[in-house]
This record gives sequence, structure tokens and C-alpha cells, in this order.
Amino acid sequence: MNRIIVLIFLGVLISSCGARRKSNNRELVLKPVLVDPLESAKEINSPVINTSIEYIAYFKSVAINEMHLYGIPASITLAQGILESGSGKGRLARQANNHFGIKCHTWNGDKIYHDDDEAQECFRKYKDPNASYRDHSEFLANRKRYAGLFKLKMNDYKGWAKGLRKAGYATDPKYPKKLISLIERFKLYKFDKKSKNKRSKKKRSSKIISKNHMVQKGDTLYSISKLYNTTVDKIKKENNLNSTELIIGQQLKISTN
Repeated sequence: MNRIIVLIFLGVLISSCGARRKSNNRELVLKPVLVDPLESAKEINSPVINTSIEYIAYFKSVAINEMHLYGIPASITLAQGILESGSGKGRLARQANNHFGIKCHTWNGDKIYHDDDEAQECFRKYKDPNASYRDHSEFLANRKRYAGLFKLKMNDYKGWAKGLRKAGYATDPKYPKKLISLIERFKLYKFDKKSKNKRSKKKRSSKIISKNHMVQKGDTLYSISKLYNTTVDKIKKENNLNSTELIIGQQLKISTN
């Protein structure tokens, strides 16, 4: 009888341990993993870039084009892009196509929240990296605090680097030194020289060229006039506009010299 009782006791003990082990395993398997599917999907829309050299090769033509349109040295734009986005590998670049760390401010577009100077600050979110480059140009060109930068020579990247920090673009006191170091390390200043040829060609040419511009989200008559080096009044007159209101998808005729 005692032997039977001992066997029953051992059976209950083994069963209990097995049940406990299964319960522990179940807890491990069912532990939730929180993933934002929207942010994961955004990574796919960003270019895959592994090094700063690849970043420069990918975006140099964009930076040069922005330089011709807005007068911002391509070296500065590329250096800021490399620094602010971690050569395209940072979270804001991968998940929001934000390559310049521009925060929301008066932004009405898509947003992403990211820890920066403070926890979960609001940053702008773009449909593609090129839109980030364009917004960077307009951000600098349309704010009075950066107006003094546009009086500098195109090849004065050191002046631009120091001026950006002084105007409040970044809080890091070493920001100018970091930009200058990147420009000189990768010889980004060579892209600034290409602007001289473009400008001289524009001065020699007096032929009027007509272009069509399709209004996109965020466009204003002022930003469009800056883009094509014309005036708001000329655009309104050429398109018979009675107000400054625009509709997304609207086609505008733009005449430039």
C-alpha cells in the first residue's frame, strides 16, 4: 500500500512539473513584439545606402540642381545630408525620408516622432528623399534668419557652415567643424565650382523659355516663383490668376529667361 501511495505521489509531482514547464514556455511564445507596420513599410521606399561615398554618388546631382535653383552650395547640402541622416542610415531618413532633421514647426504634411533634444519631438515626413532636399532648400531660402548666408560667395563653405550654426540650424557647437570636415574629407567643394558655368550661361542667354509646372502639395506662388527665378505677379498674370490660392494638380505656365 505504501508503495502505491509513493508511486501516485511521484506521478502527481511529475505531472505538475510538466504543466509548469509548458506554462512557462507558453508565456515566452506569446510575449508580444510591438512593430509599427507603417514605419516598417516606409523603409522599403528609401534607397539602400551603405557608405558616405554611396550617399554622395546617389544625391550629388540633386544637391547640384538645388544649388542652381536656390543658391545653396552643393557641398553644404551634401555635408548636412550626410551628417543629419547618418549617410541615409538614420531612422528619420529610412522611415520618413527626412535627410536634414527638419522638425515640424508649421508643417501640415505627414509627421514622425523621434527623440532629439527632447523626447518624441515632431519631425517632417516626406514621400521620397528628393522632397526632403527641396524642403531643405525652401527652409533656408524662405526664412529671414538665414538671409545673410545668401550674400556669401558660392565657394565659401566655411562661412556657410559657421552661419548655419549661428542662425540656429543646430544646437551642437561643433556643427560647423563637422560640416567643414566632411566637405574637405570627401572634397565636396568640387561640386560648388559647377555653379559658375551655369550662371554665366544664364547671363548670356536672353531667350525666354516657357515651362509647365504641376502644383504639388506644399507649393505656393512664392515658392514656385523662387524655383523658376521669376515673380509672383508674373505667374499670376501669365495664368490669369485672381488670387494666390492653388489646387494640387493644377498646371501653371511659367516663362523664364
